Amino acid sequence: MKRRKDDFDVIAELPGLKRYALVLTRDAAEAEDLLQDTLLKAYEGRRKWQPDRALRPWLFAIMHNAHVSRLRGRRAEDARIVQATQFAPQSGAPVQDSRVQLAQVQRAMLGLPEEQREALLLVAVEEFRYQEAATILDIPIGTLMSRLGRARAALREAAGAAADETATDHTAPGPGGPASPRLRLVE
Repeated sequence: MKRRKDDFDVIAELPGLKRYALVLTRDAAEAEDLLQDTLLKAYEGRRKWQPDRALRPWLFAIMHNAHVSRLRGRRAEDARIVQATQFAPQSGAPVQDSRVQLAQVQRAMLGLPEEQREALLLVAVEEFRYQEAATILDIPIGTLMSRLGRARAALREAAGAAADETATDHTAPGPGGPASPRLRLVE
C-alpha cells in the first residue's frame, strides 16, 4: 500500500522511534518518556510539518532535539545542585536545644522592666555604643550602665532558673566527665 505524501501516520513510525529512544537513553522508562514527549511535540507541531517533507526524519529530529533538551536540563539541574551544596553546610548541630534556650531568653527579656529591656536591646541586640544608647534614651550614661547591669543579672538568674527547671533525671555525661543536664521542652 502506497502512502500519500500528506499522510501524517505517526503510528507507523512507532517501532523505529521506540528503538531510537532506547538507544539514546539506554533505559526503558526514560525511552518511554522520551517517546511520549516526541509524540506530544509532533502532534502539537503538526501544522508546522510540511507534507512534501518525509515524516520519519522529521519525527526522529524531534526526538533527537527533545533528548538533547533533556540532557541540557539535567546538566543545568546538576550544576545548580552542585552549586547549592557548595554553599550548604555539610552537617549542622542540632538546633532544638538552641531554640529552647532562645525561647527562654526571649521570655526572660520580655519579663524585664521596660527601662532595662530598652537598654539591653539597644546595646546587646542593636549594637549601639553606650553613649549612643544613652542619647537615644535621653538618660545619663551611668543610668544606662546601671540598667544594663541589672538587666544582665536578671537574665543570668533567669537562665540559671530555666536550666534548673529543665534538668531531668536523665543526665548524660558531658565531654568533661560529670553529668550535664539536658533541656526538655515542657508545654
